[in-house]
Amino acid sequence: MIARKPAFVLTALGAVAAAFIAAPTIAAPSSIAGKWKTGDGKAIVTIAPCGQSLCGRITKFLVPEPPGGARDGKNPDSSQRDRMLLGSAILWNLQPKGSAFSGNGYSPEAGRNFNATVTRSGNGLKVKGCVLLFCQSQNWTKV
Repeated sequence: MIARKPAFVLTALGAVAAAFIAAPTIAAPSSIAGKWKTGDGKAIVTIAPCGQSLCGRITKFLVPEPPGGARDGKNPDSSQRDRMLLGSAILWNLQPKGSAFSGNGYSPEAGRNFNATVTRSGNGLKVKGCVLLFCQSQNWTKV
């Protein structure tokens, strides 16, 4: 005699299998590596791997620099105010989080660090910076 499994067990197994098959997969965010023109059109930032994350460095200015080069004059750390901005990291520790990358950022114009969220959309990036509850966004374009 062949033992039969109760119908409710087979129905339950079928429902579990269907749930796994139908479950949406969470895709990694689109790559943000490359060269990007900032939203204000003043600089090119190159986003590339640095350690286990991604970093964005100022690699070119699109506006004339002052004699001797642009310096980090508004840095809250007075010992950093004479450093050159060209080559400095303004985004770091960017790691995938959902459909975006999250990490840290720095605005040389404001002399302020912020929590950064970077999302790619086609040939553009939305770079969002938040300090406490206050956020601002810029749209960058692929170079």
